[in-house]
Amino acid sequence: MKKMLHARIQKHLSTPRAQLILINLLTCGLEVCLAAGVTFVPPLLLEAGVEGKFMTMVLGIGPITGLLIVHLIGSASDSWTSRYGRRRPFIWLMCVGVMVSLIIIPYSSHLAALLGGHHTGIEVAFLVLGIGLLDLCGQVCFTPLEALLSDLYPEGESCRRAFSVYALAVGLGACIGTLLPAVDWSDSWLAKQLGGQEQFLFILLLVIFTGCVIATFFVSEELKPGTVQVEVPGDHPVRKGPCLQACQLWTFPLRAWQLVLTLRSVCALFPRLRTFCCKVPVTLWRLFVSQLCSWMGLMTFMLFYTDFVGEGLYKGVPIAKPGTEDRLRYDEGVRMGSLGLFLQSVVSMMFSCSMDHLIKMFGTRAIYVASIVCLPLATIVMCFSSSITVVTISAAMTGFTFSVLQIVPYTLTTFYHHNRQMFLPKYKDAGGYNNVTEKERKTGFHKDTPNGVSLFPSHTPPDCDAAVTVAEPSTPKHGICLDMAILDSALLLSQVVPSLVMGFIVQMTQTVTAYVAVAAAFGFIAIYFSNKVVFDKSDLVKLTAL
Repeated sequence: MKKMLHARIQKHLSTPRAQLILINLLTCGLEVCLAAGVTFVPPLLLEAGVEGKFMTMVLGIGPITGLLIVHLIGSASDSWTSRYGRRRPFIWLMCVGVMVSLIIIPYSSHLAALLGGHHTGIEVAFLVLGIGLLDLCGQVCFTPLEALLSDLYPEGESCRRAFSVYALAVGLGACIGTLLPAVDWSDSWLAKQLGGQEQFLFILLLVIFTGCVIATFFVSEELKPGTVQVEVPGDHPVRKGPCLQACQLWTFPLRAWQLVLTLRSVCALFPRLRTFCCKVPVTLWRLFVSQLCSWMGLMTFMLFYTDFVGEGLYKGVPIAKPGTEDRLRYDEGVRMGSLGLFLQSVVSMMFSCSMDHLIKMFGTRAIYVASIVCLPLATIVMCFSSSITVVTISAAMTGFTFSVLQIVPYTLTTFYHHNRQMFLPKYKDAGGYNNVTEKERKTGFHKDTPNGVSLFPSHTPPDCDAAVTVAEPSTPKHGICLDMAILDSALLLSQVVPSLVMGFIVQMTQTVTAYVAVAAAFGFIAIYFSNKVVFDKSDLVKLTAL
């Protein structure tokens, strides 16, 4: 009876819909941790004695470090081979970093006390380490997650739906992550036992995130591109089910050779990345530039929106003493700004749910360009309006842009790779994707393959086939995870640049309205480049004609 129940559960978990939910549970968990964790960063830094002018430098550590390693993670994932697939080992590695950071941040003072010495300096060091680790691992983890979605859902409509659910999970995580810090946990019994509000919140985040990570143990990855059929001679009768490792001892030298090739490819990542940057196809470059300008405008708005509302609309003073009228006005403005960002997440979820229908009705190009146009229009309204209601509604409407930027660019990248001979001609590699048959490219789910298996497969006895599948030693140099890393580097870069330059711009203009004005300027630039993105074959023909 237990075996039958286990088999039924395993069969249900292996369906495409269940796999999509399991993957996006981690997406939601990551966003919850990033949204809620970063909320407590400024007060924790101030309490530890960090000056306000160094705050943006600390917040920039994670994105800057992410820019340095995200392409390495993407390239290594594309060439990786293991029994757990290409993506999940790197996903789990980043998740471990997130878990460690969720422990370091709330207990930085306790860790500093254990080491003794200069308590304040060590506490700040632990706090900065935890914040940088959370931001770095949390954001870089999205890259192999996006590649895994693209692997499992390669077709146009299924891919679009998969990334719509992905964007929905991001929006839901942002909502939950925004609401959790708003609840006063300090009076609860568990919060008192753990040490206070911050400690309880981060332990709660750790529990939620651990459950989301466990969900990925049940994900079955795709069959690796570039597999071949090998005839295995033998007198055994033919039975169904792969059992290469159990029945064919002669394949161990091949496994060892694969490991050597993998280690060699990892060592060659740096020179390959330099060559890759010089050979990126024009279709991908255009998408990257459009993505960069769009995220630059959106992140400039999101990073400084609460400060804009607190100082610009409520006329508060952030450096005023606590309890004074100026400080109370600023705090009230920050709360209203947080409400605007919460409504942005809600609108993003709404558009994510209906994105497939909207694209079918209006087309990918119209939806993408319309979402980019929405950003500068909303920020221009904020520049000239003093009504908190109008500004909040405008902030909520940027959720349309946020939703589309989480869906369309990644579905386009998957579309490029599905038609790589046409859209990515520079990626023609011997032994790469060009040798994969049409059937292999279109098949998304293979539940029990040597290259990607669930951690908890159904317990069936090992069987031997006359024809078994083994992976080729040669792997494609340019996989989709590396291209996803390029798109994600646009997001990371869009967080670094505003943090470095916006303080100087506001100081020069003497007004916080400069925040939304710069966001509008980036939005108008993004409109121009969004019209240069290649959406279909007709755009490619026009590009070739030039």
